[in-house]
Amino acid sequence: MADWADWIGKSETRHDVITPGLLQRFCATIDQPVTDDIPQGLHWCLCLPDTPTAELAEDGHPAKGGFLPPIPLPRRMWASSSVSFDHPLQRGDEITRVSTVASIDEKSGKSGDLVFVAVDHETRVGDVVAIRERQNIVYREPATTAAPASLPSNETPDLSGWAWQQTILPTEPLLFRYSALTFNSHRIHYDRPYAMQDEGYPGLVVQGPLMATLLLNFAASELGANRLSSFSFRGQAPAFANAAIYLVGKPEGETMTLAVIGHDGKEVMSAQARI
Repeated sequence: MADWADWIGKSETRHDVITPGLLQRFCATIDQPVTDDIPQGLHWCLCLPDTPTAELAEDGHPAKGGFLPPIPLPRRMWASSSVSFDHPLQRGDEITRVSTVASIDEKSGKSGDLVFVAVDHETRVGDVVAIRERQNIVYREPATTAAPASLPSNETPDLSGWAWQQTILPTEPLLFRYSALTFNSHRIHYDRPYAMQDEGYPGLVVQGPLMATLLLNFAASELGANRLSSFSFRGQAPAFANAAIYLVGKPEGETMTLAVIGHDGKEVMSAQARI
C-alpha cells in the first residue's frame, strides 16, 4: 500500500490539567459520585486533539496526515489498548502526555485490507510516569452496503458463568456526553444517518473507550478505587445505542477476566486486568 517507515517514531506532546469540572462531568457521565479518588479511565479524557472544525474530514476525524499517517482507508476504529497504571492521578495534577507512533502493519482480513497503527502513550505528572498505554488503531475498507437496522432482543443472554454482572443501556445522551468529554467528533457516535448509510452500521456505534471505561468502573465497584495495576481490552464487535450491554467479570486471585456481552449473547469486548 505504501512505505510508512518515515512515520515510525513520530511523536507529539500535549499538556492538560485535571480540573474539578472535568472530574465532575466525567463522574456524571458514568453515573458515579465524585470522590477524592480519580477514576481509572479518566486519562482518556486528557491531552485531547484540538483540530479546528474546518480541518475535520468527512467522517468527523481530523484530516489525515497530521500526527497519524495518512492511511488511505476510510474507516477508522480504536481496536485495542494495553494500559499500565503505575501511579494514581490526583485532582489538580498537571499532565504531560507523549504519544509516539510505534508500528504500522498492513494485513488482509475477511472484510478486505486492514492497516493497524500502534501508538505508545506515556502520561506523566512532573517526572513521574503515571500511565503507560499501547493503543492499536485499525483502518478498514469502506462498507459495501448499508446494514439493516436490528432490533434489540428482550431476552437476557445466559451470564451464569460470570461472578460479576451489571446491565448498561447505552443511550444517545451517554454516547453524546462521552464524545464531548473526549472531544471526539467521529460521526458514527452521534450522526445516525451517516453511521448507517456511509459506514454501514445498523445504528449509532458505542465508543470503544467508553465501554472500556465502564469496565474499569465496574471493576472498581467490586474491588475499590484504583486497585488495578494493568488493564487490556480488545474490541470483538461493535455495540449500538439503545441495545443493552452486559458487563461481566470473573476474578481469579490477583487477575480477572472482564467482558462486555451484547444483547445477542456475543462478546463485544474482551478484557484482562491485574491488581
